[in-house]
Amino acid sequence: MKTAAVALAAALWSSLVIVAAQPPSYPGLKLNTGKQIYEAACVACHGPDGKGTPESIAGFQKPDSFPDFTRCDQTTAELNSDYKAVIIHGGPFRGFSQIMPSFGEALTDRQIDQVIHYLRGFCRGSGWPRGELNLPLALVTEKAYPEDEEVVTGSLNVKGAPGTGYHIIHEQRFGERNQIEIDVPVKFTRPERGLWYGGFGDVTLGLKRVLLAKLNQNSGSIFSVQGSVLLPTGNSVHGLGSGVTTVETFAAFGQLFPKYFFVQAQGGADLPVDTSKAPQSVFGRAAVGKGFGQNSGLGRLWSPMVEFVANRDLLRGAATDWDIVPEFQVTLSRRQHIRFNAGVSIPATNTAGRDPQLLFYVLWDWQDGKLTEGW
Repeated sequence: MKTAAVALAAALWSSLVIVAAQPPSYPGLKLNTGKQIYEAACVACHGPDGKGTPESIAGFQKPDSFPDFTRCDQTTAELNSDYKAVIIHGGPFRGFSQIMPSFGEALTDRQIDQVIHYLRGFCRGSGWPRGELNLPLALVTEKAYPEDEEVVTGSLNVKGAPGTGYHIIHEQRFGERNQIEIDVPVKFTRPERGLWYGGFGDVTLGLKRVLLAKLNQNSGSIFSVQGSVLLPTGNSVHGLGSGVTTVETFAAFGQLFPKYFFVQAQGGADLPVDTSKAPQSVFGRAAVGKGFGQNSGLGRLWSPMVEFVANRDLLRGAATDWDIVPEFQVTLSRRQHIRFNAGVSIPATNTAGRDPQLLFYVLWDWQDGKLTEGW
């Protein structure tokens, strides 16, 4: 009898899932706290502990993207607006399963904020930086947030000698505040007409550590440091590498303001172990931008930015090269885990021999799903 009752409950729940496009209602229930809302609207699928109801009871097969709210590495990287978009519009709005129904007509905006605050409490770790501090990636300025991303960047000479270069960058987070980075450059140059050189450049191995991450209601700050080693894997004779091992160190800072205005800054130095082959240099970069979200901030995100980039060799009489980089990032997938950014690096000082370049990248946040998911 008990088995039959469980089977009947599973069948009834499966039927409810099928008709989930109709917003549920909760007559006679008190929904004044996030806990009350969660227990009334969410617990049947997500379980009382946030780990998810067993499939044998829930009555459906969980998709790969089904969340475990106790997993801080899965949940802290998501923005409140990500949760809100799915709760209001249902799973398909962000490329998730239709098993997640829409609650936009069943819950008020305040109730949705309350239940998001409650479900975030399932993560017991306090040291994980929140996803709101994961500001849009600029073309030149590195961000402070630790990421799980694959990024392919490109540059193309707009004027002057033909040339193009690409970077294949793997970033992987470990622990609460750490990230490793592997950067493999691929370069192509044409020193003279009819002659092209191409191949791998100097590979970079880096380690990032977040030292400060603080988020208030609609603003916050994040600060991190990174140390890297550039290995002389590129052919320096053909201009594909420096020919010397270089240590790079920098600090990165991000500041989020209300209404999704943001500022990011980075400063550091490149320190070759043999300065007879390449000079030491310092650099400073800053990006200013604002995010605009469609559908009251819950849909596609557009992020115009402008960067100010400075580089200077540590040589007597050396000048500082300044560049301005206007650019525009846009999310391509509904899940917002695939993004594209394009801009132009425009020399502002010492322009002789320094021509404008077209810069771009395609970014994949692989923690949020496969390349084929979320469209």
